[in-house]
Amino acid sequence: MGLKAGIVGLPNVGKSTLFNAVSNSAKAQASNYRFCTIEPNVGLVDVPDYRLNKLAELVIPDRIVPTQIEIVDIAGLVKGASKGEGLGNKFLANIREVDAIIHVVRCFEDENVLREEGAINPVSDKEIIDTELQLKDLDTVDKRISRVEKMAKVGDAKAKDELHILLRCKKHLEEGKSIRSLDMNSAELDLIHDSFFLTQKKVLYVANVDEASMHTGNKYSDALIASVKDEDAEVIIMNNNIEAQISEMEDPDDKQLFMDEYKMKEPALDRLIHTTYHLLDLQTYFTAGVQEVRAWTFHKGWKTPQCAGVIHTDFEKGFIKAEVIGYDDYITYKTEAACREAGKLKIEGKEYLVKDGDVMHFRFNV
Repeated sequence: MGLKAGIVGLPNVGKSTLFNAVSNSAKAQASNYRFCTIEPNVGLVDVPDYRLNKLAELVIPDRIVPTQIEIVDIAGLVKGASKGEGLGNKFLANIREVDAIIHVVRCFEDENVLREEGAINPVSDKEIIDTELQLKDLDTVDKRISRVEKMAKVGDAKAKDELHILLRCKKHLEEGKSIRSLDMNSAELDLIHDSFFLTQKKVLYVANVDEASMHTGNKYSDALIASVKDEDAEVIIMNNNIEAQISEMEDPDDKQLFMDEYKMKEPALDRLIHTTYHLLDLQTYFTAGVQEVRAWTFHKGWKTPQCAGVIHTDFEKGFIKAEVIGYDDYITYKTEAACREAGKLKIEGKEYLVKDGDVMHFRFNV
């Protein structure tokens, strides 16, 4: 399944530097001027998972294939973007296409890095982006209301329900609030799904701090955390320049020595990717064979046919059964045959809720 996260923020907050660090397939130009990234750079990011390597050690496959997230580096938004300032309309359209937003916020002082918004103020910076996205959503909701109202007036029941939700969204946005903070049930969310509201997307805030604050944070990151405490969001504190340097190192020993010097247990990028996964309610199952050991992404709460469809739509259409081994059981018994003999391999049907870490083999007929 194609999953995409977009990096946003004001100009010169460290967006392209973060993209350079996380992307293993593309590099963005990181420069100290506005609109450096004119077209959105796109890169694929491997999702780190120690379980994949543990399974590979047992199976010894020809190849190991991690699951990935697509990362889009969207050029810096500015105040007035919703009205077309800078290259606002184009950039806002790029945000519409992503599943989650990684919002980079400047939480460091450096007179050598251009800043047009005055003194460092992460809360104000965040609010500028929020406001632009909210204004764009207001424009979207107004256009949608004008269309749905006509259908509701002629008695379309679904249109009446949608109109009710759209009017709630409009009121919420006019109060300066993002749609993701509006309490809606699954049926209501389905009604507005096709509107693709920008402020409905999950957000991960990256507090880009100086080296001295990378473990503890600082007054700026503290202010950011306090400002989002009522949002359904996450905050990660990191130094984007340090992460970019780590990502450029190919020798594992050099990388470990570098992290030891900075007293790092793991790259903050690993936490960023895992947190993005958590925000989107994503989990991982595995397939394991001599040709490959592979990780597959699925949504929490999916059943076996849906998870089979992640591999190929034919697997879902012709689903019969799934052979399932829990990850811990596979590690304990070390082979599929030993798991089968110990009664740890289960045959599951269409109603089985797939668990994070399940090792699966699908039976299907097309």
